[in-house]
Parts: sequence; structure tokens; C-alpha cells
Amino acid sequence: MKKKVFFAAALLGLSLLTACGSQKKAESSAAGDSSAAGSSAAGSSEAGSSAAAASGDKVITVGASPSPHAEILAAAKDALKAEGYELKVVEYTDYVQPNLALESKSLDANYFQHLPYLENFNKERGTKLVSAAAIHYEPFGIYAGKSKDLKNIQDGAKIAVPNDVTNEARALLLLADQGLIKLKDNTDINATKQDIVENPHKIEIVEVEAAQVPRSLPDVDFGVINGNFAIAAGLKVSDALAAESADSVAAKTYANVIAVREGDENSDKTKALVKALTTAEIKQFIENKYQGAVVPISDSCRIKYQKREPSGSLFLCLRQLPPKYEFRLRTARGLRCYNGSVRKLRTDIPCADNR
Repeated sequence: MKKKVFFAAALLGLSLLTACGSQKKAESSAAGDSSAAGSSAAGSSEAGSSAAAASGDKVITVGASPSPHAEILAAAKDALKAEGYELKVVEYTDYVQPNLALESKSLDANYFQHLPYLENFNKERGTKLVSAAAIHYEPFGIYAGKSKDLKNIQDGAKIAVPNDVTNEARALLLLADQGLIKLKDNTDINATKQDIVENPHKIEIVEVEAAQVPRSLPDVDFGVINGNFAIAAGLKVSDALAAESADSVAAKTYANVIAVREGDENSDKTKALVKALTTAEIKQFIENKYQGAVVPISDSCRIKYQKREPSGSLFLCLRQLPPKYEFRLRTARGLRCYNGSVRKLRTDIPCADNR
């Protein structure tokens, strides 16, 4: 199902004309920053009646992973109460039931996954769930194993990375950001070992199940570890030799989102929930509690586009963008069409008509 929002822009002053969304293929290998495991926690069976009971009232029922998602939600309860809403959190320890419960209207929203996982879930399960807002991300880091000097890495060094598609791509992007390898496309979130085009140190990429990478550190020179698995292994972000930056491709792609049913993106409940989770107080809570292991998304733009034109700078900020979109910008050169996905923006395509 496609959604259209129109964007028009003049140089020196931006107005926006069309955005249309549809689903895009993504990986099912990761939700949030961890791999799927376990089953829904106690209390999930109670969700069936909670959202229904909340219909027409001021109760917002949200499914979430215990940490950090449920903890962050708990910190937002007072803000929601001030807006006249009661927040009920149903905790899950798997990454299937929260989406099924949301689709069946047992929940008003859920908070546990990143957009690529959500897109793939929709494709595989036929659900119609969308992102309402990005809240935080959990950065990958490169941690020392048998070696500690990343800048003077030895030829033939072994680096352990997660073996699932989503997380391996993140690991490779981080290694590329550090100049250790070069990929065909350093913005490709589907990159694999086969996409390495330059490897000057002849690094051996060792693929390991994501949760086992910390345990592999004694056997390799370095390991690229998911934020949540690093925390579970007693590692701190400050221990990392390098980590994803807040403005990296991975940080913006794998931000954990508030998911809702398609059509509920702008409901009063959704607006209140997003507002409560994007306050300065919640950002401060995340920074203080998780010390860099969880990072608040400080910029609400899903896509930023900035370009110099003869008569000035053009800047575009798209918020809560659907997985695929197209839009038009009226510039000094006439009407230009743009399209792509949240992963990549393709520019400078002349419009087929001049509407």
C-alpha cells in the first residue's frame, strides 16, 4: 500500500511535494541489536485484552524487550501521565510475538526492533506495521582480542564478526570506516565478505554467531560485537577500540523504532508516545544510564539531503519516512525528481512531466 506526501522546494526556501512509501526487502537476522531467541515473557498473554480495553480510553499498551526498551519506557511514564495517558508495558523475550500482537491489535505499539527487521517481518508474515519514530541505537564496537593496536594491525590478523547478514554488514561497514578494508559500496547495509575490494593487511574475516563473538576474543586479534552482547559479556563501550558514530550509515539504519499498525502513525496515542520518548529528559536518561551502550537519536530526520545550487543551498529533512519514497524539488534548474529508500537517496532525475 502506498502513501503519498508531497514536498516542493525552492532554493533558499524549502517546500516539499511527494513521498510515497512501500516495503523493501530487509534481513530477518536481527531485531534491534540482538538475535531472536526465547519466547514471549510472562504477561504477553495478557496483552490480548489490554489494547482492546484501551480503545477509546487513555491507556497506551506497548510491547517491549526488557532492556533497554522497557526501561526507557518506564522512564517516560510520568511524561505520558502529564499528557493524560497511562502507559502499560508488556515485556517479551522474543522478536516474533511483539509484532504479531501488534498486528492483532493486542498492542498499540511495540519498541524492540530496527527498521530492516520490521520490513522483512512484514514481507515474511504479511503484516502491515510501520515505524512511527526512531528512538535509539546500540552501537557496534571493535574490541581487542589477542591484539590491542588497531592502527598498527598486523598482516593476516583475524577479526571475528557476526555471521548473520544484517550484523555482518554492520561489522564490515565499521571496519571500512576505520580504513581496514574497502567495500564496493561503503553505504551498503547488505555487504558481505565478497564485497571487500581492498584488503591491504590481508585480514581474515572469521564469521561467528553474534552472541559468541565476545567468547571468541581469546582466539582472534579483534572482534566486532553488537552493543547488547558486549554489555552481557561485561564489556563497556569505553573498552572499544572503535565504535559506530552517531552519524554513521549503520546508526541511522539500525535505529530502534516505535512500530505501529499502518494508519496509526499519526494517532493521538502514537503522537503522545513518540513525544514522551523524544524529550530531552529521556535522552539524558539514556545517556546517563547506559553510558554510550545505548545512544539516543538526537536528529529526527530519517533522510537528510543537502546540495549547493547556483542560487543558494538546498536542504531537505524528511521525518518518519516510509521505507520507499519519491519526492519533487523545484529548483533553479526546474523540477527535479528524487526517489530511493531510507537506505539510499538517488538524486538529479528530471521529472517525466512538469506538474
